[in-house]
Amino acid sequence: MADVFEAAKRAAIMSHVRGRNTRPERLVRSLLHHLGYRFRLHVRALPGTPDIVLARYRSIVLIHGCFWHSHPGCSRARRPTTNVEFWSAKLDRNAERDRRLENQLRGDGWRLLVVWQCQTRDIDALSDRLIAFLADRKG
Repeated sequence: MADVFEAAKRAAIMSHVRGRNTRPERLVRSLLHHLGYRFRLHVRALPGTPDIVLARYRSIVLIHGCFWHSHPGCSRARRPTTNVEFWSAKLDRNAERDRRLENQLRGDGWRLLVVWQCQTRDIDALSDRLIAFLADRKG
């Protein structure tokens, strides 16, 4: 199916997509704060500038958009049918960069939890997942 917007309009829409302080990220931060955890945001000293860093627990929470990070098996991760070559290359590079940075962070001794955008819909399950991830490091 062809894009419903003209190229200029689509470019304007896509230019407003931001990588920080997204709705799923704000939701996860709010949950963590409500649960009593304190954290730092977007630590530039770490590879890839992770979304949420809980240094006390040597843990990192990454919030990934299903589309931008190619969430396997998720309907939100469908690739566009227009300009296929561009989007395939871009999304493949994003996924490869994610793998490389995750390996680098784990190699540096960090524990990682990836929260996908679609997982932020069920607050109770997400809260349980965050608690379980951080429980064994509570100090």
